[in-house]
Amino acid sequence: MKTTPESTSLPTRREFLATTTAASVGFALGASAFVSTASAQTSAPISRKKRYALVGVGSRSGMFREAVLRKYAEYSEMVGFCDVNAGRLKLAQDHARNLAGVEVPIYPAKDFDRMVRETKPDVIIITTKDSEHDRYLVRGMELGCDVMTEKPMTTDEKKCAAILKTQARTGRKCTVCFNYRYSPYRSQVKELLMNGVIGDVLSVDFTWLLDTMHGADYFRRWHANKANSGGLMVHKATHHFDLMNWWLSAVPVEVAAVGKREFYTPQMAKRLGLQSHHERCHTCPEKSKCTFRLDLAGNANLKRMYLDQEHHDGYFRDRCVFRPDIDIEDTMNVIVKYSTGATMMYSLNAFNGWEGYRLAFNGTKGRLEHTVQEKVTVFGDGNTPGAVAKEGVITRVYPLRAPAYNVELWQSGSGGHAGGDNLMLDDLFLPNPPADKFLRAADQRSGAYSILTGVAANHSMRTGKPVKIADLVKKIGLPDYPPMPTNTDPVPMPPAAS
Repeated sequence: MKTTPESTSLPTRREFLATTTAASVGFALGASAFVSTASAQTSAPISRKKRYALVGVGSRSGMFREAVLRKYAEYSEMVGFCDVNAGRLKLAQDHARNLAGVEVPIYPAKDFDRMVRETKPDVIIITTKDSEHDRYLVRGMELGCDVMTEKPMTTDEKKCAAILKTQARTGRKCTVCFNYRYSPYRSQVKELLMNGVIGDVLSVDFTWLLDTMHGADYFRRWHANKANSGGLMVHKATHHFDLMNWWLSAVPVEVAAVGKREFYTPQMAKRLGLQSHHERCHTCPEKSKCTFRLDLAGNANLKRMYLDQEHHDGYFRDRCVFRPDIDIEDTMNVIVKYSTGATMMYSLNAFNGWEGYRLAFNGTKGRLEHTVQEKVTVFGDGNTPGAVAKEGVITRVYPLRAPAYNVELWQSGSGGHAGGDNLMLDDLFLPNPPADKFLRAADQRSGAYSILTGVAANHSMRTGKPVKIADLVKKIGLPDYPPMPTNTDPVPMPPAAS
């Protein structure tokens, strides 16, 4: 069965009525729309190019640099790079020169204010480590710029509150980038839920699996300390929690969680036959027999970006995944209650035999199951992040007392995150992006709710008690979400049991 948008509008959820425009309800967007939308632009002349400055020029910044310098060069220009690492700044500058023939000024992190003063950007793009996002979001808005950040928006509730207050005070635009929303497979799930295929959602089972390539990578980088990343509950799961908020058109209200680190430990190193944990792979005396080894020297991208630049700041990209100073969990289980009354059972594990997720929505008219298997990758190694394995996606509907069926999948686009990256970039960088009934663009409100589930989970894991979101941050405001079936809609009587 192939799903297509319905021609009639769906019932509006009262609490989201004020934030949902008529255009978002009535605009029809079918599967054919999941291609590059640059051709949808009007012919109206652009008065001037939008000016962008970028803070943080590591691997995470590459997609944004390419977008401004090449794909959207007709509408945008890069006016400044800023980073703590002088070597990577020079690499970024050289790359801009070779790619686009432009000379982008570079600034050390301590000179961020000077960069803004001298280059006068309209928008600051932030792709630093997670714990530094708030610094540049807040200061950027205070200096009169719009801001755009990679997920997660920040790492704890205090920083989140500061960002929200600054945005409210300055009125600047704060964009949070959630490429998973834009993947055709995930947008199709949203379409099915919006169309009421399974009625209104009562509960969700959501399991996310990281394999021992991608999963292990979080334990060798700066992410392995919660002070930097908020742990996997924030850094990684913000993707998943945002998807669920958006899929349900709801926000979390209470969270309970348990977590532990039991695989990436010194004890596991010995169980795997190693003598001990060590500082890093590059100098490890046991690297010849450890299959968790990351060979920085053997990968041109990782060598150029990290091994050759570590003398500038002392950052090791290849630290041992079994070292004792890691303080993030590798096994997490979470229960979430939502504003609609729906509940979710969520788990995240970082040492599995395959990468991807299994998801099931249980509704008043049936059950929707969605499974995605992703390809193995190490971030920054030159492979496409979030790529989906061939024939690795299944979406299946189980109506009440009726035969189940597989949904004919919308075609995946090219690029990272199963085509989501390119569609998100169109939304971010085209001056007049096409209307989107799925409302996939996100601001500080969605950014806040996406991290606060994980922040609350961190508190709950520490205290053993459930945590209410309203006790962490107040006055967030409701994100702009599409309308969904509600718990007051009529439900057809299912067929008699045979």
